[in-house]
Amino acid sequence: MAPSGKGFERIRTRPAYEQVAEAIEQKILAGRLRPGDPVGTESELVQQFGVNRSTVREGIRLLERSGLVTRQASRRLSVAVPHYHKLTTRMTRALILQQVTFRELWHTSCALEPAAMSLAIDNRTNADLAALEENLAATRAGARKPAVIVECDAEFHKLLGEAAHNRILLLAKEPSSMLVQPTTAGIICRNPSAIPRLIEAHTHMVDALRRRDRDAALLWVDRHLRDWKAGFARAGLDLDSPVPPHIVADQDAAE
Repeated sequence: MAPSGKGFERIRTRPAYEQVAEAIEQKILAGRLRPGDPVGTESELVQQFGVNRSTVREGIRLLERSGLVTRQASRRLSVAVPHYHKLTTRMTRALILQQVTFRELWHTSCALEPAAMSLAIDNRTNADLAALEENLAATRAGARKPAVIVECDAEFHKLLGEAAHNRILLLAKEPSSMLVQPTTAGIICRNPSAIPRLIEAHTHMVDALRRRDRDAALLWVDRHLRDWKAGFARAGLDLDSPVPPHIVADQDAAE
């Protein structure tokens, strides 16, 4: 007679290399191993975990890919601080696989960009302002080259996020910011007349940041975001279609 009710799934044992990686990661996150501290050689880890070398090697590869561990010239392993780009690239890939739409991206940007600007008004340094002004000069100089404008726009918003001097906000912004670039490319490739409006918005945002004028800064952030959405629609792109991961905005060869 078959047992009543729902059955149980088979118990699956995780690969040993994942357990090795997790054990090392837990020590790092608990603060028992700090950045720069040695993790040990592969031979030492083989003895400590009681597993073979290939298992340790695969576990270390997982940690190296995540940026938690780095290999020194001496072949010894030490704890590292993951660069935010490694984390955000993985998150951006996840967003692409989830097929997030432009509308979702726009609503998220409407929350994060004003927050970044508001903090930048309070926290920006002269070095931050100089970097944004240099970016603005490069944008103006490249006004006839869509590919240059797309790159400068991406850098502008990254610099603005850095000027907020809040690492959590920067990490929150970056995965979605990496999807903004292809949407900007799609707009400018189809409608280069959008470039002067982009430059105008950036100019007013930098000016407001220089004067620490919060109201003017947030007003131009809002206008810039609305222009972005309107430009996407005018370019004939569907607001509710998945954001394209890559659109190359390089029409220089056609000029």
